[in-house]
This record gives sequence, C-alpha cells and structure tokens, in this order.
Amino acid sequence: MLPPRGALLGLDAAPMGEAIWLAPGPHIAAGRGLLPIVRVLAAIGSRLATLPELKAVCWQPAGSWMEPGYFRRVVQDWLDGGAFPALGLTSLRRESNGAMVSLGLGLLIGQELRFEPERALPAAAIARISVRLIHELIESGPLLDTREFEGPNGEALLAVPVRDGQQLRVMVRK
Repeated sequence: MLPPRGALLGLDAAPMGEAIWLAPGPHIAAGRGLLPIVRVLAAIGSRLATLPELKAVCWQPAGSWMEPGYFRRVVQDWLDGGAFPALGLTSLRRESNGAMVSLGLGLLIGQELRFEPERALPAAAIARISVRLIHELIESGPLLDTREFEGPNGEALLAVPVRDGQQLRVMVRK
C-alpha cells in the first residue's frame, strides 16, 4: 500500500507501484520525532534512495513525495551540518478556509505553523518564511509564548501559540 499523495518535490506525479516502509521499531517508536532518530531514519532513507529503479521517496509525516536525488541532496546537506530540510521533511497544505498549515513539524516539535487566510502573502512567500521558521524552531524547540522572528527578506514576524499550543499562528508585523 502506498502512502497518501501530498506535496511533490522534483516529481510530476506520485509514482504507482510498490513501497518499502521504514519506521523505528517498537522499542524506540515513542521517540520517532526526536532529532537523533529522525537523522538516522533520514540517513538510512538516503542510502536506500540510491537503489536502482527507485522512483520516489515519501516522507510520510509530511506527506512529501520526492525525487530520490533531491531527497539524498537535502538530507546529506543537513547531516553535514546544513539547514534542516524543511522542503521535504515538512510540507504546507491549504485548508478549506484558505489558511496554510505546515505538516510534519508537529512530529518534531509538537507544533505546526499556521498562516491565516487574511494575510495577503503569496504561497511562495509563505514557503520561504516557513523554511526559515522551521529551521529556527528545529534548533530552539516548541514555543510556549509569543516570539518575534526575522523573515528571509528581513520581515518582522510574530509567532503566537494557538489551539492549545499545537499550532503557531505566524503574522507579518507592519
């Protein structure tokens, strides 16, 4: 059974066929969102992504389907000390009310990003801001209180915990 189709990175469509599922064993399953475990799973996935005829890598917590070379590059960059591969190990989805919400960050820090529809930010700007914030949040952990951030283009951002702390509402301050 294939995982659900979600964000496509370097692919025109999610491939059909068989899938291999990689997950932590029962003895460490409760810690599957801890960075050391995520790093090991990503590293193993990166090695498996070299298999001949492999069509895609799916990172199930984010619903991301990635071209194998893309997955290997972003994971290896991260393992070598670079930025967390937010475009792949997390994704963005649009809710029915127009809000943009991250997917996959909750596994790592217990919170997802939320951009309300009243913000007139284009999707590309939301993606850039999300990548920046996700990297910072992976380093610092979940937010318990309101916090200011600087966006990738110098924007003043405000992140406010909402929905019992399970989401961070992100706003551009004027």
